[in-house]
Amino acid sequence: MNYRKVVPTGSLIEELWGGRHPARVENALQAHVSRWRRRLAAMEPEAARPRLVTHPAGYQLMVDDDELDAAVLVDRLDRIRGQHGADPRQTAVELRGLLGLWRGPALGGLAWGPITRAAAHRLEELRIGAWELLFDAELRNGSHQQIISEIQEVLVRHSFNERFWQQFIVALYRSGRQVDALNVYRQLRRRLTEELGLEPSPAMRYYERAILEQDPRLNADPPAVLT
Repeated sequence: MNYRKVVPTGSLIEELWGGRHPARVENALQAHVSRWRRRLAAMEPEAARPRLVTHPAGYQLMVDDDELDAAVLVDRLDRIRGQHGADPRQTAVELRGLLGLWRGPALGGLAWGPITRAAAHRLEELRIGAWELLFDAELRNGSHQQIISEIQEVLVRHSFNERFWQQFIVALYRSGRQVDALNVYRQLRRRLTEELGLEPSPAMRYYERAILEQDPRLNADPPAVLT
C-alpha cells in the first residue's frame, strides 16, 4: 500500500472510477476525501496530527508501520524467514499468530482499482508464503497428523499450489498413509490434466516415485523439496 507516499490525484480518480468517472470528478474526489477525514477523526478524536494530508499533487495517508496490519505482516514474515535454525515449535507459534492477523479477504474485499488490486494480490501471496512456512515448521515438529486437515482446507482455496500438495503428501506419508499419499498425487495429476490440460511439474512427479520407492527424503528434516 502507498501509505506515507503522496498518491497523485489522477491515480485516486482511476482507482475509484476507472474510465467512468463523474462529470465533476475533482469535486467528487474531494467529497470522498472529506468523508474519509471525518471517519478518521471520529476514530481518533484526540489525534495530534491529521491522518490524511493534502498536497498540491495529491494526498498522503500518515500511518506508522506498527499501525497497519499489512506492514506488521511483512516485517514479521521477513524476520521469521531470516531465522535459520530456529526452534520449529516457536516458529509455528509465531506463524500462527501472524496468520491470525488476517481477517477475511485482503483489504476487506475492497480492491476496486489497479493500486488496491495489486496490493491485495501481494498480500495474498504473503499469506500463501506464511502457510507454506507454517506447514514446513509443523512437519519439522513431527505434527504431520495434526496438519493434514489444515492443508486440505488451504488447498480448497489454492488448489494448484504445488508446495501445498507436496506438504500434503509428506504429511500423509509420515502418518503411515502411503496409499493415501499416492492417491493425492494422482488426484492432483487428474485435476491438472482435466482442468488445465497440463501434467505435473518434474519436481511434483518425483513425489510419486519417492512414495513408490519409499525415498528416505520424505522423512527428512527439514522436509525436502524433491528434485
